Amino acid sequence: MPELRKDPATERWVIISHERGKRPILPSEEQAPAPPRACPFCPGHESKTPPAILSYCGADGAWQLRVVPSKHPVLQVEAAADRRGQGPYDLMNGLGAHEVVIESPQHHGDLDAMGPEQVERVLLAWRDRSLDLRRDLRMRYILAFRNHGTASGAGAEHPHSQIIATPVVPKRVAEKLAGARAWYALKERCLFCDILRYEAEVRERVVAESEHFVVLAPFAAGFPFELAIYPKQHAHDFGALERPASLDLARLLRESLRRLKRALGGPAYSIILHTAPLAEPCQQEFHWHLEIIPLLTQMAGFEQGSGFYINPTAPEEAAQYLRQVEL
Repeated sequence: MPELRKDPATERWVIISHERGKRPILPSEEQAPAPPRACPFCPGHESKTPPAILSYCGADGAWQLRVVPSKHPVLQVEAAADRRGQGPYDLMNGLGAHEVVIESPQHHGDLDAMGPEQVERVLLAWRDRSLDLRRDLRMRYILAFRNHGTASGAGAEHPHSQIIATPVVPKRVAEKLAGARAWYALKERCLFCDILRYEAEVRERVVAESEHFVVLAPFAAGFPFELAIYPKQHAHDFGALERPASLDLARLLRESLRRLKRALGGPAYSIILHTAPLAEPCQQEFHWHLEIIPLLTQMAGFEQGSGFYINPTAPEEAAQYLRQVEL
């Protein structure tokens, strides 16, 4: 049974997951991708995964996307929270949910190579599973993320992403929400909307935009060529995403990944969805967004010890470079 333990000094929750150490392939041990014939995510191998929670199928009845429970979950939905104290420490059972989104029946390929409709299916699967998982009132946050490349922690080559529901709000999300609430209390405006208005004027860090969304290189980006995609209109909850905005977002996400690939040669990266925490009144303050973090540098002792990030590429330079990429 996994455990959630809280650091009393930083108020950060850590997951102690013994089962994850028993996975057959760890990223650090991975020498070569599994061929399609051995891949549990490929069509014909459905018995190698738990039964699908969600499937999107084509007109021929064949699946185009499947969502399955993780075989090696970091948190378990069957657990009871059992919050308790142990001396100066707080801990609880590893309550939560961990799901894998098998994004395509094709073994090879990334989001940048998929059609816009297939990328949209991935985003809609994140939305639909989020709407279902939030029905469990024990959950406080739902995080969708995608790791690409061994350096990002991806343990399988087949295109996939993950969704994890937690019984606590992650520290980074709580810090963002606290900053947004402080800004709103002072100015009675959404911090993120103010950022978008300013960036639309100066244009230095705008990489691309569409009718509904804008791609920015964040002003204080912690990583080189880090990007963020924001809805132009205020929206706190990714769960409310609908067409035509969902297809618009799919096209812009695909374009952003193509720009990064052509500019940087296809680095490992992570995509992280930041949406409003569950059961928290933050409709006016929070503004959901996607983060794309290429993994071009490593955190060393100074970064780990201080919490500072060292970014060798100014966001303005990164944005200008990416804007000039020919698609």
